[in-house]
Amino acid sequence: MTASRRRFLRAGGSVLFGLGLAPAPAHKTEAPRRLAFYNTHTTESLDFVYWAEGRYLDDALRGIDHVLRDHRTGKTTSMDVKLLDLLFALKERLGTSGPFHVISGYRSPESNEYLRSQSADSGVAQDSQHTKGKAIDVRLPDRPLAEVREAAIALHGGGVGYYPVSEFVHVDVARVRTW
Repeated sequence: MTASRRRFLRAGGSVLFGLGLAPAPAHKTEAPRRLAFYNTHTTESLDFVYWAEGRYLDDALRGIDHVLRDHRTGKTTSMDVKLLDLLFALKERLGTSGPFHVISGYRSPESNEYLRSQSADSGVAQDSQHTKGKAIDVRLPDRPLAEVREAAIALHGGGVGYYPVSEFVHVDVARVRTW
């Protein structure tokens, strides 16, 4: 094939692609995403596929919002799906199918302020990501807490706080940082 013919075919392919007439690239179908939770305050459990066939499943998201609600006030919010995807990635990285034990999911502004007032050095942020549905405090009983922390840090998905005395790891989908 001559150089001029190759240029002609390449240009023609670019025109077809630009018009949307080129064949679509092969799309790899992803497996459904499943998460399991055990709320340590309410003793409620949930094990749901929350994403399948390229979309988030509304019923599953509502169930997750309920289990991750503020246990002090009963208030809920829509948990950020990026947080759910981060937890899914964390579960996959750790190779566990066990439920996340939830210490704190959503936290209403009232609960957050109450916790802040209890101790000046409690580590409760005034503008906590928990109040935005973008953070969760968890542990995985089948994995050492330090291993959960290291895996969360390696994902570079947001903030990771380590609380070994209280036995949980905080993960959020705000800027990447550790403490």
